[in-house]
Amino acid sequence: MSAEEELLKLQPRNLENGASEQPKTVTVDELTAGGKPKEQWGNEIEFLFSCISLSVGLGNIWRFPYIAFQNGGGAFVIPYLIVLLIIGRPVYYLEIILGQFSGRGCIKAFNMAPIMKGVATGQALATGASITYYSSIMALTLRFLIASFSKVLPWSYCREEWGDSCLNETMSAAINGTNGLPHGRQTKMSSAELYFQKEILHEQDDIFNGLGMPNWDLVGCLAVAWFIIGGVLIRGVKSSGKAAYFLGVFPYVVLLMLLLRAVTLPGAMDGIIYFFKPQWSELLNPLVWYAAVTQVFFSLAICFGTLITYASYNNFSRNVYNDIVIITTMDSCSSIIAGCITFGILGNLAYKTGATDVASVVKGGAGLAFISYPDAIAKFEFMPQAFAVLFFLMLFVLGIGSTVGMGSCIVRVIRDRWVRAPNWALALSLALLGFAVSIVYMTPGGQFVLNLVDFYGVSFTALILAIGELLAVGWVYGK
Repeated sequence: MSAEEELLKLQPRNLENGASEQPKTVTVDELTAGGKPKEQWGNEIEFLFSCISLSVGLGNIWRFPYIAFQNGGGAFVIPYLIVLLIIGRPVYYLEIILGQFSGRGCIKAFNMAPIMKGVATGQALATGASITYYSSIMALTLRFLIASFSKVLPWSYCREEWGDSCLNETMSAAINGTNGLPHGRQTKMSSAELYFQKEILHEQDDIFNGLGMPNWDLVGCLAVAWFIIGGVLIRGVKSSGKAAYFLGVFPYVVLLMLLLRAVTLPGAMDGIIYFFKPQWSELLNPLVWYAAVTQVFFSLAICFGTLITYASYNNFSRNVYNDIVIITTMDSCSSIIAGCITFGILGNLAYKTGATDVASVVKGGAGLAFISYPDAIAKFEFMPQAFAVLFFLMLFVLGIGSTVGMGSCIVRVIRDRWVRAPNWALALSLALLGFAVSIVYMTPGGQFVLNLVDFYGVSFTALILAIGELLAVGWVYGK
């Protein structure tokens, strides 16, 4: 008997009418038709690039640098790398082999431990929350991408209706000359920040009077984003595999271009040194380690069911160890590169305004990408529009890679669990429903909802799901 057939003795059966599982000897031919699964990647490279485009996403560009800054700079990078090697890579390996061995989506893969199926359901729900969250970021990105084709970047100058609260580059220099920048920034905001808040978001200070009506320009951008997501999902796994060649390579080309530009800016090295300079006392702070764990899970897309779904399309006997080493290494390198770009740009902003502390020019959350980056790009002396187009196109491409993976997982869950409908019908339904739900982020109070989903629906949830998954595999099934 072959090694594969020996392993397949452990393959669990589907539960019917609540009956307990019994081992069954299954041959490879019974699991596959003609030696191939019903759905399969076109070749092994497609799986590799699809996982890269899934893992290297928006979180690497704006979330990692801010979380690193918030938790001690270099003191966060050290726990991040330790967690990546000790927790991130093994759990990533576990999810890949779980999907490849079972040949099923995340819901049916948990037939191995029926009592823990709630973990798989939680993964599907978290993925559903994440895809709406990501699509809203894609809509903002597309809105900035369109604005980048203007003759003059619209966030590079103050507008009359903004009044005296706007701080442009000339005013920054004047304030710097009196050493009053820190005090001035209490009442002054950059033109990029005001453009983001007033022209893009139409943001309100609170939601006591409701979320408000949607911004229809952003709703149009959201519709385009979901049209692309749905179009790729309708074509199935082979289509997403072909798209992954572009989705997995293009962001690195732009990242390297931006890195070369960022490190040559005046004051950039001060920002990069700030990024890598550790605050050793922070290593004893448990919140730093918690942030490192959640960032690794968020960045690698661990414990959201997407990796299990992607791996289920692999050949049963494929050796994935080298793929996992490549993917996790590229993901961590992408985060470090993004950190260098971000803090290089922030160092330049500090140099331009005369700030002595890079922390004085950092904005958190989604604002780090949509305020600080545009503000710095607008100050480029050579072709700022070209750099703006490349940057926001890169962000949009990163969003496509991540959301397609999430959508594939959700479609597979629905098909396995409830409805055996054609793939195009499920993908179309997901796109329409996702678009309708995501409109809430396009309202003036949508950023409050976004922050809520970011913390409770993504970061905090990932840690709980990871613990549940490890218990299911290591204790329930393993025992």
